[in-house]
Amino acid sequence: MTQHNPMDVIFEILKYALPSIFLLILCYMMLTNFMENEEKRRSYFLKKETQKSALPVRLQAYERLSLFLERITPDRLLVRIHSQGMNAQQYQSLITEAIREEFEHNVSQQIYVSEEAWKLLVDAKSATVGIINNIARDFKPDDDAMLLRKSILNKTMQMEPFPTKRALRYLKAEVKRDF
Repeated sequence: MTQHNPMDVIFEILKYALPSIFLLILCYMMLTNFMENEEKRRSYFLKKETQKSALPVRLQAYERLSLFLERITPDRLLVRIHSQGMNAQQYQSLITEAIREEFEHNVSQQIYVSEEAWKLLVDAKSATVGIINNIARDFKPDDDAMLLRKSILNKTMQMEPFPTKRALRYLKAEVKRDF
């Protein structure tokens, strides 16, 4: 019977175990790298597909917000909302309420535009309501709504650029830049 030296046995085991351990570590690293790359590839294609389907929705949001800005610009707003049979206070309430309703109808579009664009849009809406209210302060509540209407048109036509026009220019520039 031959006696084996314990060191020889350990070296013999290591001779076969080390390459196996090395191969196991190498396979683990390669598999991990492959899985990470595969996840990145899937994520890229998913993002690309999402952008394809989101593009029309985002463009539609820009269209709706552009329409909102056009609709609340006083020269367009006052053409749509007639003042016959009303006094100045009733007409002021009616047009400011129309602006608020238009805004609330489009508030969900903010998720599709930049924060800067949304801020300009909110500022334009607030400025428009503020301008109308400031002009209306020069009138008595029982004055004819037609006088208020003419005054709003005259004073806002002199403002260059009107806040809604500034916001609209920004929206257009953002669309050109991003699409």
